[in-house]
Amino acid sequence: MCLAIPAEVVELLPASMARVNIEGVEKVVSLALVENVAVGDYVLLHVGFALSRIDPEEALQTLAILKEMGELVELEESGAGR
Repeated sequence: MCLAIPAEVVELLPASMARVNIEGVEKVVSLALVENVAVGDYVLLHVGFALSRIDPEEALQTLAILKEMGELVELEESGAGR
C-alpha cells in the first residue's frame, strides 16, 4: 500500500526542491511534479516527491488522524487497549 502524507513547505530551494516539515521532521523534497507552490503551502508527499498541493485544513485533519492511528497502534502493542 502506498501512502502520501501532508507536509508543510517551509523553504523553497533551487532546482524545483523544497524543505518541508512533517510533524517537526524536516526533509528536502522535489517539487518537480507540482506547480505554483509557495512557503506555507501543504503538499501531499510520497517517496520524496510532492504530488499535489492540499488544502491546509484537510492537511491538518489528515495529520491528526495519522497521529491518532499511531497512538492507537502504540496502545494495542502495549496491551493497554485491551
